[in-house]
Amino acid sequence: MASSDIQVKELEKRASGQAFELILSPRSKESVPEFPLSPPKKKDLSLEEIQKKLEAAEERRKSHEAEVLKQLAEKREHEKEVLQKAIEENNNFSKMAEEKLTHKMEANKENREAQMAAKLERLREKMDFWTQGSAPAQVSAEQSCLRSVPALCPALGLQSALITWSDLSHHH
Repeated sequence: MASSDIQVKELEKRASGQAFELILSPRSKESVPEFPLSPPKKKDLSLEEIQKKLEAAEERRKSHEAEVLKQLAEKREHEKEVLQKAIEENNNFSKMAEEKLTHKMEANKENREAQMAAKLERLREKMDFWTQGSAPAQVSAEQSCLRSVPALCPALGLQSALITWSDLSHHH
């Protein structure tokens, strides 16, 4: 458009700005539009060009498929690593728990053995006291002590009176 095609008409002036009106002259029939109204016609494609386009599309499809498979393989590898790490952590936890339990059981066993040894020592002391005392002459000291063991077992916390003289006479 040329500047002669446009007419500017001032409407009013204000402190905040200016208002105006643009008047465009009617279009002449001789003027040609600056852009085409319809898209350009496509040329007819040859069989060879169509074949090339199909091959390029097939190549893009294969490339995309390979990329998807690669991403899937990476995802599976990551899942496998995460699973392996979880299994390893679980095994470590189980191993630590088993070691703690074993240590605790050993400590309990040692404590129980120490308590049992102390009870047997008290039993020996009591038996020594009784064997030196009032047993009749025809009954041996061993027989006298073994008769009193069943009565002493519950008092000492023992469940069985199956204690032999050799158990009592050995000092651990």
